[in-house]
Amino acid sequence: MNRHKDLAVLDRPEIVNFLFYPRRESGAKTPENVICKEIPMPDGTPVGIRMHCPSPDLPVILFFHGNGEIAQDYDPIGPVYNEFQMNFIVADFRGYGRSGGRPGIVSMFEDAHEVLTHVRAWMTEKGFSGGLWIMGRSLGSAPAIDLAAAHPENISGLIVESGFSQTLSLLERLGIDITLPDGDDARVFSNARAIAGYPGPLLVMHGRYDRIIPVQNGHELYEKAPGLKKRLHIVENADHNTIMMEAGRSYFEIISEFIGFAGRVAIES
Repeated sequence: MNRHKDLAVLDRPEIVNFLFYPRRESGAKTPENVICKEIPMPDGTPVGIRMHCPSPDLPVILFFHGNGEIAQDYDPIGPVYNEFQMNFIVADFRGYGRSGGRPGIVSMFEDAHEVLTHVRAWMTEKGFSGGLWIMGRSLGSAPAIDLAAAHPENISGLIVESGFSQTLSLLERLGIDITLPDGDDARVFSNARAIAGYPGPLLVMHGRYDRIIPVQNGHELYEKAPGLKKRLHIVENADHNTIMMEAGRSYFEIISEFIGFAGRVAIES
């Protein structure tokens, strides 16, 4: 997709090797309730997804994980989404899980669009009617927000967990020095800039004591989004990686209630 070619300015070894921590699947037996698929990208590289989708009547969440996770990690969590009446699909990046290739900034974005196209076609083929929701956590917030901004008419809503607002400030915070030629700053993707182009339903979740991506990032994403159907939920006592643990079952209740809220508003309007 040409819309992402400028992001190649970030596909440098010192950045890619710091942002991505790929690992393969463990080799453990796949649970019976999980469907594994490998989606071929235009260059032939397979990208893996794992699907926890027991009912075509329930909403579908397409989830993009953090940089140190793989889709297989969510095998115990998918059934909890199902318990709360949500289907759940997790997509890996290149080099992660059962995906081929090596991770990169441009491929992360471009592959997400191919995954969305495949999932939507699969939902149509299988008669899934509960709507499609895009969700991204941490690094995964970038492709999730990009998809929502590019295809607001094709999704029901967007959920962002522990998302960052500005890429350059995040890289600087992580100790990555990327001096760019004058004018190239605009070529670095900005979640805050992208989300400003997304008018649909939005839920932002962030840990109060996140030291990797401070809570101000969540506030900025919420404030930049122009839609009226949006919610911000700050999880007390949580840091970057403990939102689900600290929130417990209320984590899933928050997401489920948001989906119900956005759906009711859509019907009423």
